[in-house]
Amino acid sequence: MQLKAFLAATAAQLVTAQELMRFGCSQLTFDRIDPLVNPGSLPSPHMHQLIGGNSLNVSMPPVEHDPPTKSTCTSCTYSEDFSNYWTANVYFRARNNTFKKVPLVTNLGLRVKGGMTVYYIRGYQSSAKVTAFKPGFRMLVGDPNNRDASKVPPGLCFRCEANMEQNPFGGAPCTGSDTKYFPKSTCGGGWRVTVTFPTCWDGKNVDTPDHKSHVTYPARGTFESGGACPSTHPVKIPQVMYEVMFDTRQFNNKAEWPADGSQPFYWSHGDNTGYGIHGDYVFGWKGDALQRAMDSKCAGDNCRALQRQSDAQAIACTKSQFAHEDIGENSWLPTLPGDPAIF
Repeated sequence: MQLKAFLAATAAQLVTAQELMRFGCSQLTFDRIDPLVNPGSLPSPHMHQLIGGNSLNVSMPPVEHDPPTKSTCTSCTYSEDFSNYWTANVYFRARNNTFKKVPLVTNLGLRVKGGMTVYYIRGYQSSAKVTAFKPGFRMLVGDPNNRDASKVPPGLCFRCEANMEQNPFGGAPCTGSDTKYFPKSTCGGGWRVTVTFPTCWDGKNVDTPDHKSHVTYPARGTFESGGACPSTHPVKIPQVMYEVMFDTRQFNNKAEWPADGSQPFYWSHGDNTGYGIHGDYVFGWKGDALQRAMDSKCAGDNCRALQRQSDAQAIACTKSQFAHEDIGENSWLPTLPGDPAIF
């Protein structure tokens, strides 16, 4: 099947099954900051890849820091989305114990620089009300300190792609041969990493000390199957999902892998199991834009209810590092940035 036809068929299947927005956000910056978990800390313990509004800062107090009013541009497709989205980076550790950052590539059908593909999923077609996030809302899913497969939340996984065309497609995220751990073999098309957030909110708190307790998963079934939210978290919110494409192809030479054949990749926080997969989210849509999108049941990246900027404008929105250091993009490093203890 030709690429365009493949993409069209895949998109049609997804939209038929669920009501979702899928759009690209270009690379904003790579930096050792974490305004959610380590606000005010410069540098933060480990490196992140960050996208979205350029008001991103070392410290972003809830409500007080309002991304739509403080940002002058966004690296995302929709010009009304000044939210910030981030995950850890992946590094390759060569046999000589030096590290290099694994580059990001654009997902199929998107025309941005690296970054991520962001989804806002309304769920399977239904009349159920989906409530957009409120100003100051933020959340975290996963745990960088986790090393236990049973503790990886649902919807966080890795897919080893056979080729850059992602053909065969492989089905919905976190199904089939997808894993909770780093792929253990070479991948001809790199990795597709999926990070999916909870979909039920307590309706009161825009954040909590652990950045998790105010949100949870459906009481029965799953979000995808229309599962109802529990009484403690009765408000249905959009399902936020990231897809991150890591181009691991330049590291497929097994002569550079450990002599015992074990996989050589590490999250930037020192984990080489993959179980420390996590993602952070700071809401920053302008006004009622996200609610309009949910009510209009927007799909894809060309929603008539929203303002869309050009890909060139998204790519042009970047931000300089706060923590000025070599991150191993074009050179080999003796340690991971910040030198976290490696697992």
